[in-house]
Amino acid sequence: MKKSIYLLTAVAALGSASVFAQQAGSWQVGAGWLHFAPQDSSDPLRFTSPVNRTVAGSGAGVGNADTLGVNATYFVDDHWATQLELGIPPKFKLSGEGTLARLGEIGSARQWSPTLLVKYYFNDSNATLRPYLGLGATYVFYRKVELSQSLQGAIAAQIGAPAALSRTSADLDSSFAPVFNVGAAYKFNKNWGMVASVSYIPLKTKATLTTSVAGRAVATSETRLKLNPIVPYIGLTYTF
Repeated sequence: MKKSIYLLTAVAALGSASVFAQQAGSWQVGAGWLHFAPQDSSDPLRFTSPVNRTVAGSGAGVGNADTLGVNATYFVDDHWATQLELGIPPKFKLSGEGTLARLGEIGSARQWSPTLLVKYYFNDSNATLRPYLGLGATYVFYRKVELSQSLQGAIAAQIGAPAALSRTSADLDSSFAPVFNVGAAYKFNKNWGMVASVSYIPLKTKATLTTSVAGRAVATSETRLKLNPIVPYIGLTYTF
């Protein structure tokens, strides 16, 4: 009889442990699909050297991008958690707008944006479905910024430089930005689950372009871009 009681107690304890998957001290790792949908706008291209002049009606648009996102979450208690988000840097393509629309694709860049979130989970830690709210910050920087030959030729024409001898390079400013996040976590069992969320990032950057002729810088220009992406995410999670 005592052995039966001990056995039932042990089974109950194991069952209880299997339910509480998202509680204080738990870690959760995840991976899935990230989609960046910029709500973009831009200022006209403006030459800042050797003269200050705006290219009236010019603009640029930023296309959508998809990538793999990975994250790690630590539960401080049953409701509060911190999360670090990383991923493969997505490649964004820029297209000409306004008077630059005839150029089509005018450039591309890869965006790095490691993100730290503080999240609050609703419902009990043993609930199958747990909605949550998140707030945090991201540091955004860009690599492999490339401009199309068509844009470089158009800039050379603006300053009266020979296109064959001209080259224009670009640099995008890095910046911190807030991240607003809402989502829900669903548990399949003790360890495995899935999560779906949407983030909004009010993000802007300045593009500085330098035009050289025969290796000597002869002109600079700039434009400001507002990206403001909406970022849906869906992925699998493993809690331990």
